[in-house]
Amino acid sequence: MNPIRAIRGMNDILPQDSYLWQHLEKVCSDLLDAYGYREIRLPVVEQTQLFSRAIGEVTDIVEKEMYSFEDRNGDGLTLRPEGTAGCVRAFNQHGMAGTQQKLWYAGPMFRHERPQLGRQRQFHQVGVEVFGTASADVEAELIVLCARLWRSLGLDSAVTLELNSLGSNEDRARYREALVAYLSEHRDQLDEDSQRRLDSNPLRILDSKSEQTQALLAEAPSLPDFLDEESQAHFAQLTALLDAAGVSYRLNPRLVRGLDYYNRTVFEWVTDALGAQGTVCAGGRYDGLVEQLGGKPNPAAGFAMGLERLVLLMQELKVAPAAPGQADVYLVAVGEGAALAGFALGESLRDSLPGLRLQVHSGGGSFKSQMKKADRSGAQLALVLGENELAERTVGFKPLRGGEQRSVSQDALEEELKHFFEHEEH
Repeated sequence: MNPIRAIRGMNDILPQDSYLWQHLEKVCSDLLDAYGYREIRLPVVEQTQLFSRAIGEVTDIVEKEMYSFEDRNGDGLTLRPEGTAGCVRAFNQHGMAGTQQKLWYAGPMFRHERPQLGRQRQFHQVGVEVFGTASADVEAELIVLCARLWRSLGLDSAVTLELNSLGSNEDRARYREALVAYLSEHRDQLDEDSQRRLDSNPLRILDSKSEQTQALLAEAPSLPDFLDEESQAHFAQLTALLDAAGVSYRLNPRLVRGLDYYNRTVFEWVTDALGAQGTVCAGGRYDGLVEQLGGKPNPAAGFAMGLERLVLLMQELKVAPAAPGQADVYLVAVGEGAALAGFALGESLRDSLPGLRLQVHSGGGSFKSQMKKADRSGAQLALVLGENELAERTVGFKPLRGGEQRSVSQDALEEELKHFFEHEEH
């Protein structure tokens, strides 16, 4: 019988890697807490219409990539391809309108894409959303928060901020009309995908990967030329705040993002260290989405970052923390009586020394075989119990990374452990 394997593009995160994920998630959650954001936990499955209404019927995500199905009641359901729509749904459903809400969430998202480095079918994001404030200082805070995160992770030298404004819906409609008129005159020069988008979602042509299409776009109308005074003032306030905070950026008039709900500010943090998958974090303002999904008009902005890509970037730049061993202390117990006493001693030490990473040997075996397992565990110290130690109420105290074994009274063991690890930290 053939063994069952994971679904293509949906990968296991193994113990030798999960420590890095935990480190990244903790740095994110601590930073978001410091800025006053609160965690919200959202369902992985939502109604399909939530995403078709929010993201847009003619986007690649809705047309090609969503995992959608009917449940036993015949309801259309979808594994979430992104987090903003679900967060807005929760905002509306739980009566949060009329208050400023600063929320964040984390977890898996699902898109049926061609798996490659940094792009999987099940991928993980941390998303951040702010509701209730229309001024540009919201986007500025989101961006400087990201900048602080990159510094905390040691990634600031490898990421660049790109900025653009999509303006209002009216601005975008006028620009779309001009862009379609220009591209229609050169339709035969567009790549096949861009020809299809010309009739359905022409702004997405701006980030086409075709060199020929990009060359054609060099002479196309530019979105910033179509912004009204209010949108220009909003964007000017944002750039002034970023300048004051010392955050560098590059203006990119072709940056449009792949989701229909954005208006005004859009931004991406990009890197050239990961090949084709250069975007590690992206977001912007989406003032119309709350109303579009059935709520009262409410301004909003947010971003999401891909954890797989951040993990890859940390590894590529060699700024990932060293993987810890399984334990700090490994308790070796030889003989039936010692095994019973060792089990109880382990629980006692966990009570008296919270945070101590202690592994008590299980499965029996000789002293030599247990010590080999102690060494492989990555522990810095072995505690040894045998017949002599039981009779004398002592414990063998054996540093595993250099040092001689000595005998320690069980009554003094707690203090000896504290002293040992204080010395190791220094």
